[in-house]
Amino acid sequence: MKSNNFLLFFGLYALSFSGGVFFAELLGTEQLMHNSLAEQLTAEQLREVIRVRDLWGWVGYLILPLILYLKILLVASALSIGIFFFEHDMKFSQVFNIVVKAQYVFLLPMVVQFFWFYFFKTDFTLEELQMFAPLSLGSIFGFEHFDAWLIYPLQVVNLFEAAFWFILAFLLAKALQITKSKAFTIVASSYGVGLAIWVAGVMFLILNIS
Repeated sequence: MKSNNFLLFFGLYALSFSGGVFFAELLGTEQLMHNSLAEQLTAEQLREVIRVRDLWGWVGYLILPLILYLKILLVASALSIGIFFFEHDMKFSQVFNIVVKAQYVFLLPMVVQFFWFYFFKTDFTLEELQMFAPLSLGSIFGFEHFDAWLIYPLQVVNLFEAAFWFILAFLLAKALQITKSKAFTIVASSYGVGLAIWVAGVMFLILNIS
């Protein structure tokens, strides 16, 4: 199980890393940033900003395994608590395995983003690329109609997040030999509550900063 978890996790990281670098290069994000800042900064300031961005961009890619691991660990921990309170028993390594498998669904938004901006909306700004949240409430109603503190929850509520919940419930039901509805209840009362607290915390921070 441990070796399987490692291979699944490494595959998730490799696809996230290579996809991020490859798609950013094809979409020309560096040129977009240059165009966005060219009118606001001097040439020297612009070069410095790009240098710092490149440096921290690679730092971000290097710490991506840690970020992914912490995210999966937190979701698996929340699910384990839910499983315990519903009086079921499952090894943490099994829960971790389920979460890693379900996490692959979040590679799809990156692919959708690439295809949208590469083949359909080819004339786009850096802000449009950064704000893009496919199949989310924000993409349906338009982020421009909402205050800054509402943008994050509107991005989080999307079809891929819903798919993540259902995949977790499906794999959990199969592992515990319980009904899918009961498995979904475990997911909603554990991971769902944790996600709601996280979103509320981010909204609170944005409100205080803005």
